[in-house]
Amino acid sequence: MAVAIDEATRALLDGKNFATVATLNPDGGPQTSVVWILREGDTVVFSTTAGKRKALNLTRDPRISLTVFDVENPYHSVEIRGTAELS
Repeated sequence: MAVAIDEATRALLDGKNFATVATLNPDGGPQTSVVWILREGDTVVFSTTAGKRKALNLTRDPRISLTVFDVENPYHSVEIRGTAELS
């Protein structure tokens, strides 16, 4: 089920902020990495390279958590959970 992103979240995603992406390793443990992000409508886009742990994890299990903190106010943040699509 897709959920529309509200205006406050759009502003945070469109700002000069980075995101922390969390995926699941084969043993079920978390793997996190800091990435740049871009918003295309209500889709959040980030880059990874084939063969990297993040890409391998998402190929096996597309569940993802993405957290964005406002660099001007780190107490302002958003977490987005869902599934990723590799392209």
